[in-house]
Amino acid sequence: MGVTKGIATLASLAALIAPASAAAATTGGTAPPSGPTDASATGGAQYTPPPPVVPPPPAVPGVARLGANGKAHAPAGAPLAVVRAIRAGNKLQSKPYRYGGGHKAFLDTAYDCSGTVSFALHGARLLRSPLDSGSLMSWGVAGVGRWITVYANAGHTYAVIAGLRLDTSGTGGSGPRWQTLERDSTGFVARHPAGL
Repeated sequence: MGVTKGIATLASLAALIAPASAAAATTGGTAPPSGPTDASATGGAQYTPPPPVVPPPPAVPGVARLGANGKAHAPAGAPLAVVRAIRAGNKLQSKPYRYGGGHKAFLDTAYDCSGTVSFALHGARLLRSPLDSGSLMSWGVAGVGRWITVYANAGHTYAVIAGLRLDTSGTGGSGPRWQTLERDSTGFVARHPAGL
């Protein structure tokens, strides 16, 4: 009777183990887990990819200050080419206007619009020889620059350097002057030196 009872107990155990063994055989060796399998139910954290790395925006350039003597002062942190362009523009503040002035050579006794812009760009070491306004329409890179923008059409040109306009128009015919007032750029092509 003891042997019979022992065999019955072994048979009961075999019946309990058989379904798990059969499942293990069909899944390749291990029984599938019972119950929830997602990370939130087991207490683990789901993987979240890190946010993409976004570079900071470029620094907004400062605006040059116009002194009482009509000379411009470069803003702190301005690139060297901008500082040089402003210094060159300052040298023209007492010069009169003359059509064609500054075309044959950078050094002249009077300047017209393109002579003025050419002189400032040369001072910044961005131009080797004077250009007329038509030629400035294709100088540099298309579009508005961060620090220096040349506006040109077939008949006139002016430059905006660190927020100040260097122009011969709007001066009452007195010649090249720094101006704080913007002007309508409709009809002008905007060009700038690469990187500025």
